[in-house]
Amino acid sequence: MSGGAGGDRDEEGRDEVRGARRIPGPRPAADDFGDLGHATPPEQALPRPEPEPEPEAERVPRPVTPARVLPHRVLQALLGAWALAACSAEETEAVEAHLTECAPCADEALRLRDAVGLLHTDRSLDLDPLLRSRVLESCLSRRPAKVPVPDWAAPYDAETARLDALLRDIDAAEWHAPVRLKWFEDERQVGRRTTVAGVIGHLMSVDGLVGAALGLDDPLPGAPPTPTERTEAYWSSARRPLTRAVREPWREQSHTLIRTVSFARRGASELSVPYGAFALPLQDAMLDRAFECWVHARDIAKAVDYPYEPPSAGHLHRMIDLAARMLPGALALRRRAGLAGPAGRLVSAGSPGRSLHLEIEGSGGGDWYIALDSPAALGSAEHVVAQVALEGVEFCRLVAGHVPPVEAAAGQRGDREAISDVLSAAASLSRL
Repeated sequence: MSGGAGGDRDEEGRDEVRGARRIPGPRPAADDFGDLGHATPPEQALPRPEPEPEPEAERVPRPVTPARVLPHRVLQALLGAWALAACSAEETEAVEAHLTECAPCADEALRLRDAVGLLHTDRSLDLDPLLRSRVLESCLSRRPAKVPVPDWAAPYDAETARLDALLRDIDAAEWHAPVRLKWFEDERQVGRRTTVAGVIGHLMSVDGLVGAALGLDDPLPGAPPTPTERTEAYWSSARRPLTRAVREPWREQSHTLIRTVSFARRGASELSVPYGAFALPLQDAMLDRAFECWVHARDIAKAVDYPYEPPSAGHLHRMIDLAARMLPGALALRRRAGLAGPAGRLVSAGSPGRSLHLEIEGSGGGDWYIALDSPAALGSAEHVVAQVALEGVEFCRLVAGHVPPVEAAAGQRGDREAISDVLSAAASLSRL
């Protein structure tokens, strides 16, 4: 409070100098962490006269004033700003000097710098699709599994795990997102609308064919033996729209299939798995299920706007090889139905005959020679009459019925009728 008319007095009762400022000049900002040094008194803040320069002969070097050392808790609080490169030059120098002496702060600074790296919008937060394979390979190289998964079942194991990771990452509402399944039937592309949950129900229904061949409980006892009819039976038997609850039985079924084939006796890979009108050996049936799992995972990923990568190169190569091996049989079926040109030259079983060179480029690629005149004939490079070049994923999309045959080939050369017949046979391999 102010005194009488005689003038203001300070705390010690002395008269203030007449004409001096009543409010002190600005002081350095105080820190919340306590007294970091006394503020400069107002009287010292007034300009001082410059000292007279010393004679050249008498000038003595002055000692360098060391930088002020900040308390540990202040430096610790600055780590976040340092990681974001938001500290001043003095603070940066003090923090970095402290990090060479304090191991806990150095560890925390490293973690903060790694976290800041994830804030960049140009980097994807999705895990590398090959990460799981690399981790498993590293683990198994250190301690091999007592009961390893058969090599021919590894693609199914990998693709079901990848799809399960996608399903874990979507919310409840996205399970009802519309999905359009596409395939070729009667020389035209057809489709069926369902949901994400409906796709998983479809996969579980058809996987049941493999389980039944292995002696496992069929999730649809008494259902028709073909994939399409089993799926329709499952969808129609659902009392209400399918929800994310379908994930648990599907995943349990896939785990059971993998465990069963891992413990199966030698020679189980040749066990026949009926698909209604045809049958596949167990090792090919597992590849077929891996292929369909990947194709429908792409359908789901597209419906929920989720990035999804192709299988690893080795697994993709096996899937392409299965389709290439099935092409001569599919071509013969179309020829008997009058949908393909007549055989050019019949040869005895196991002999080389007219062939189409199927060149698959990119990941999982290779060269296949497709026998054109008989499923029993042998494809041969010496008897090639046509060549088709396709990218690996594009060929798989053709086999899945997602691409019309006339739009599939990236490069064609030779017998046009043979090329058209083989591409149409590839599309005919698709189904619901």
